[in-house]
Amino acid sequence: MSTTELSAPKQPLFSRLPVVSHLKKSVGLQRGMLVAGVILSGLFVLTSILAPLLAPYGYSQLSDASGSFPTQQAPSAKHILGTTVGGYDVLSRVLWGSQTAVTVIVVSVAMSLFVGVALGLLSGYFGGWLDRILVVVADAIYAFPTLLLAIVISIVISRGQSSFWGGIFSCAFSITVVFVPQYFRVIRAETIRLKAEPFVESAKVLGASSLRIIGRHIFKNATRTLPLMFTLNASEAILTLAGLGFLGFGIEPTSAAEWGFDLNKALADTSSGIWWTGVFPGLAIVLTVLGLTLVGESINDLNDPRIRGRKRAGGARPGATKPVTPEETGKP
Repeated sequence: MSTTELSAPKQPLFSRLPVVSHLKKSVGLQRGMLVAGVILSGLFVLTSILAPLLAPYGYSQLSDASGSFPTQQAPSAKHILGTTVGGYDVLSRVLWGSQTAVTVIVVSVAMSLFVGVALGLLSGYFGGWLDRILVVVADAIYAFPTLLLAIVISIVISRGQSSFWGGIFSCAFSITVVFVPQYFRVIRAETIRLKAEPFVESAKVLGASSLRIIGRHIFKNATRTLPLMFTLNASEAILTLAGLGFLGFGIEPTSAAEWGFDLNKALADTSSGIWWTGVFPGLAIVLTVLGLTLVGESINDLNDPRIRGRKRAGGARPGATKPVTPEETGKP
């Protein structure tokens, strides 16, 4: 039998994408959780893209041709989810808030990936005094409470700036500082492990430079867990953003819609029986975080060979030997 016959055919690129490949491996309840997470996350992203088309009003619009919007109005035909104490349309604020959340997630996680991965590769490969300094700094940052550190960084950066991109980068950078130690630790540990592998030692013997070894041999193998970390950190980024907005350190309502800020303004409404100003922004946060968490946890489970090798729902896993019954052996 030739080597070509023994080797499995290479799957298309689309089939090897993180979520797509995990959908094929999942079964039973695990697949249901992953599909539910993908649907919720997909709706979140789709809503953020189509927010300008779906939202009946602007995120800071207080009036239309018929006049000013009433404050704290219950859900009606004109305002499907009611209005807030400031006169904003709740549905429009919720839809525009998804766009703000996606922007902050993309900016913060992208910066975290770039800084954390780069520092982790350098620290793990070269070691020495650079490694010791970076580990101490990462541990010091990681020791601070996440939300408290984000508040401090947000205050230092924003300095009262309330523009859209000023608020976006302020929140994103504060979240980035929180996430960098997580990426740094994971990539550093993988780099230290891979540095001792035979293929890296062979590259050194052949005279490959450190930059080439890091870029061609270590980077690809050390970053396999990044899709999982991205999904988990995306949900944490939404919670951190909502926490900053709820405490008054987020984005001003005239610059962008933000769910945490709307929840803060809805606190006084609960004692008056006005429920719609807080329920819908809170529900948006819960469903979005739930969807991203389900995707992340499902990927984490499917990456574990002990869990992936369990029996399929309703039958034995492929390749398993069928148990022999007494009737087949002819013995009682």
